[in-house]
Amino acid sequence: MDLEEAISTQRAIRRLRTDPVDDDVILRCLRLAVKAPTGGNTQGWEFIVVRDRAVKAALGRQNKLAWTWLVRARYALRATSRNQKIVDAVSHQVEHWDDIPALVVFCLRGVSWPGPWLYRSSRYGSIYPAVQNFLLAARAEGLGAALTTLPLWNRIAARRALGLPLNVEPVAVVPVGWPRGTYGPTTRRAVEEITSLDRFGNRAFEPQRGARARPPR
Repeated sequence: MDLEEAISTQRAIRRLRTDPVDDDVILRCLRLAVKAPTGGNTQGWEFIVVRDRAVKAALGRQNKLAWTWLVRARYALRATSRNQKIVDAVSHQVEHWDDIPALVVFCLRGVSWPGPWLYRSSRYGSIYPAVQNFLLAARAEGLGAALTTLPLWNRIAARRALGLPLNVEPVAVVPVGWPRGTYGPTTRRAVEEITSLDRFGNRAFEPQRGARARPPR
């Protein structure tokens, strides 16, 4: 698939069929995931592909608790048709979690110490590019996928379910399966509305402002 098409149509797909996804397909996506950059080229990734129903259920319980008590209320306070679509999609995923063909848990080697911003930015900046590579690869394969961190809100429970040692930290979960619906172009704000030139707020790229906002050459 053309890269621009994959980027333009990749979106969170939470309604998945129960049909199995072959190991080869997931491994192809992970081989592209590890092409992502990492801080200092440490390549400290660890991936866990979860198919066992008991392990999925253990993560699913944490996911349901987080969604029910911590997140859903936030969307309810901003009642819009768009938010309701998100609520419906995530609620569907929560209720059918155990039937998802596979979960891919993205982990980092090392211990996350409470430290300066630079440390945390570099550490987590070494896993999320791999997650995005995986999501784009999944899109190219025709898979449905969506990034979530809700199953990991209780790190102790997540570590226990996954059998993780203390020096491996779970960071993100991507449920994977064949989509029930269809892909389509995503809706986003115009880049010109959120891009500044030189200093925040100088919206020089907006057509109606460009002529007067750009500094003289």
